[in-house]
Amino acid sequence: MEVELLSHGEPLARDRVDIATLFAEHHLGLVRLALLMVGDQATAEDVVQEAFTRTHAGRRRLRDPDRALTYIRSAVLNGSRSVLRRRAVAFRWAAPYEPPVWSAEHAALLGEERREVLVALRALPRRQREALTLRYYLDLSDQEIAETMGIAAGTARSTLARGLAALARMLKEES
Repeated sequence: MEVELLSHGEPLARDRVDIATLFAEHHLGLVRLALLMVGDQATAEDVVQEAFTRTHAGRRRLRDPDRALTYIRSAVLNGSRSVLRRRAVAFRWAAPYEPPVWSAEHAALLGEERREVLVALRALPRRQREALTLRYYLDLSDQEIAETMGIAAGTARSTLARGLAALARMLKEES
């Protein structure tokens, strides 16, 4: 059995996680993911910032530094879920929620079809919405989606299939 000894100056593998590089390369995409989940820019940025802050603080505890991005994606998704849970509790005690009205300028910029897809996507169950967003917005594979959501790859595939079918039915009903 061979044992590799590290010199005092050589960092452990866990110390090699470069959070700054991950932030620079993936921040925008993660903010967009959170934005689709929570619905407003400021909260999405807060969720992503919190995920990076917690990852940076606990980077020495990461078991596999190569999976840091997967960990951060999961943290963003979980943070978004927490925000939505807190909102749900707050809305139970507040006036009934009314969806935001799309302005004419906004609808013109996004286009009618894109708006309809976003509205239909928001009507899907949480798991299907998350899986479809990870696949078609972040272009993740089935395995990456499964790792991010903490589910099996087969479950990710079936969730995607059900989500697409439900989305197609919703969009067909509107037209």
